[in-house]
Amino acid sequence: MSGPSNYQPQNPAMKWLERRLPIGGLIHSSFVAYPTPRNLNYWWTFGAILSMMLGVQIITGVILAMHYTPHVDFAFKSVELIVRDVNYGWLLRYLHSNGASMFFIAVYIHMFRGLYYGSYKEPREVLWILGVIIYLLMMATGFMGYVLPWGQMSFWGATVITNLFSAIPYFGESIVTLLWGGYSVGNPTLNRFFSLHYLLPFVIAGVVVLHVWALHVAGQNNPAGVEPKTEKDTVPFTPYATLKDAFGMTCFLLFFAWFLFYIPNYLGDPDNYIPANPAVTPAHIVPEWYYLPFYAILRSVPNKLAGVIAMFSAIIVLAFLPWLDSARTRSSKYRPLAKQFFWIFVAVCFGLGWLGAKPAEGIYVVAGRVLTFAYFAYFLIVLPILSRIEKARPLPNSIAEDVLRKTGKVSAMIALAVGGMLMLGGADKARAAEGAPTPPSLKWSFAGPFGKFDQGQLQRGLKIYKEVCAACHGLSFVAFRNLADPGGPGYSPAQAAAFASEYKVKDGPDDKGEMFERNGRPADYFPSPYPNEQAARASNGGAFPPDLSLIAKARGYERGFPQFLFDAFIQFQEKGPNYLDALMQGYEDKAPAGFALPEGSYYNKFFPGHAIKMPKPLSDGQVTYDDGSPATVQQYAKDVSAFLMWTAEPHLEARKRLGLQVMLFLIVLSGLLYFTKKKVWADAH
Repeated sequence: MSGPSNYQPQNPAMKWLERRLPIGGLIHSSFVAYPTPRNLNYWWTFGAILSMMLGVQIITGVILAMHYTPHVDFAFKSVELIVRDVNYGWLLRYLHSNGASMFFIAVYIHMFRGLYYGSYKEPREVLWILGVIIYLLMMATGFMGYVLPWGQMSFWGATVITNLFSAIPYFGESIVTLLWGGYSVGNPTLNRFFSLHYLLPFVIAGVVVLHVWALHVAGQNNPAGVEPKTEKDTVPFTPYATLKDAFGMTCFLLFFAWFLFYIPNYLGDPDNYIPANPAVTPAHIVPEWYYLPFYAILRSVPNKLAGVIAMFSAIIVLAFLPWLDSARTRSSKYRPLAKQFFWIFVAVCFGLGWLGAKPAEGIYVVAGRVLTFAYFAYFLIVLPILSRIEKARPLPNSIAEDVLRKTGKVSAMIALAVGGMLMLGGADKARAAEGAPTPPSLKWSFAGPFGKFDQGQLQRGLKIYKEVCAACHGLSFVAFRNLADPGGPGYSPAQAAAFASEYKVKDGPDDKGEMFERNGRPADYFPSPYPNEQAARASNGGAFPPDLSLIAKARGYERGFPQFLFDAFIQFQEKGPNYLDALMQGYEDKAPAGFALPEGSYYNKFFPGHAIKMPKPLSDGQVTYDDGSPATVQQYAKDVSAFLMWTAEPHLEARKRLGLQVMLFLIVLSGLLYFTKKKVWADAH
């Protein structure tokens, strides 16, 4: 189906190359003269968006791999050092992590479009099956990539998912041992996953080439589901489809940039900012949001092996769609019953995603089983029956006729967006701290698109840390030189050096082979108050005081519906600072009646479970501020919380500043592309 090419290079070198390797003619026939149905709507731009996102993921992944260390002792730290010390490392990391979510958002829309318009029907069966293979490879790649940061959810997610293979009779345990490289998730596992995560995107790219090849052989489907009959039914790919795709990609990049620059951790899990700890299991082990529907199917089946079979069958059944749905009419646009059942199926998928983030107990299990049955019933019962009993509406005689009667609707996009946000909200609820009141939302100088850190507040927070928190908690990812970085507390390099010299840092060995202490230097990191974890636990009644470098991103709480929905629009990312501020003020002298407070613990109404080992850290008048700010617990708590937000997001100001520039550029570009596209398409419509 590649268009007739009249490509004739004018350059002598290109003529010489074209006679020996006709790449120019191939590109011209496939992406310039290629006949495209003129009634394609914007749902078809997601194919181009997916190609763009695959390129983004490969490029950022290759660069990140240059700095990443695939070792259990260094993986977490190497990721954080990429964010903090590599030039624009924060941008690369957030591009890659948020890009994975954007990739899956685009692929789900692409798949739902194919389901609705019957893009799997003859003669496009191979095209569809290749798409299912790409989806399976994406899921494997995404899972392995999620493990690489080696945070709590990474480690336990790898443990739970790889354990599923043990349900396979006879060979299961051997497969798990092979995946692990031993008898538990550890360093060999991380190395295997890193190698495969690096390799699989190139395999995906290869299958994408086959996918595009199959598309050009069979030709594109279209909303009417009728094949092109005359030249009036098609337009050349360039400039028509090219401009339309470019406009769609720019709009998608605006959506991507909103998350990337303003709420980069909205789609992530706070637990993954805690280093992996095999001895501590998270309260809720949930995968990334794009796996939640299949996770719900897995948990809805009581038998482990049956659950694994059901989970994989939920994906594999897609490959059999061309034979399960034998209706002659492709598009659900002309199949009233199929259209209704399609939207019911979409609701079932979102419902499964929401349930996948809930605890596997009570009504959630029952609802999961009902929706699992509905999911499989759509493919195995509904579509085969509709193929035989449904009477379709009359199809247009040609694509040109369909163009004249088409109507534009945005309801489908709104439904998908709201459903997706509901799924994300369910995940947010699953990660929240149970049994604790919601911390009050405070006003922070760094909130919003133009937010900046208050340098005076950061300096006060640093003083609180030094005089109060540093006795138990470290800042292992913060160097003294960072105090003089732009967007930080605002110290000069000389002041940062003077501050560093107040600390004693262990160094060595010296010429005699002995360790020694010296004054700190700007390049040194804040030293830990304890030599190791065991010493820390011995000094704190068995509790391990966490490092505070990332604590503002490693803590969160439930916002609930509909607040979590608004959070994406108001760019709310202050759950961590709000929680920390509330925690430091949440101590009460006595536990409520009926509450059994363990010995050596203190009651805190905002701490999960309310029993905390850390004694009340702050009291009025404990620290004297040089600028005359109130010496109150309320002021102390807010100042140190803001400081800890800076230690967790030291490039926050640079991120938002670049984000504003990128957003303005994309808005202008999308406007120019829209009017250019409108002018080019004026004759075609």
